[in-house]
Amino acid sequence: MDYLSGWRDAREAAAELGDALSLVGVESAGVRLRAASGTDGSGLVRLELSAASAREVAVLARVTAARLGRAG
Repeated sequence: MDYLSGWRDAREAAAELGDALSLVGVESAGVRLRAASGTDGSGLVRLELSAASAREVAVLARVTAARLGRAG
């Protein structure tokens, strides 16, 4: 297995996610992103949020869903 390429992919994805969360105003102090690789070598991003940041992300997801007509 090529675990290193999976980890690199996850590292890039984590950076993209961190940038996106920052752009929408989620406080970086409440966010922890870690790159890892799964047992099959695929990239994994581990996301840990403070309770406040989790609520911010939930509101943003609901607003986005409503804008896309996916609110349910």
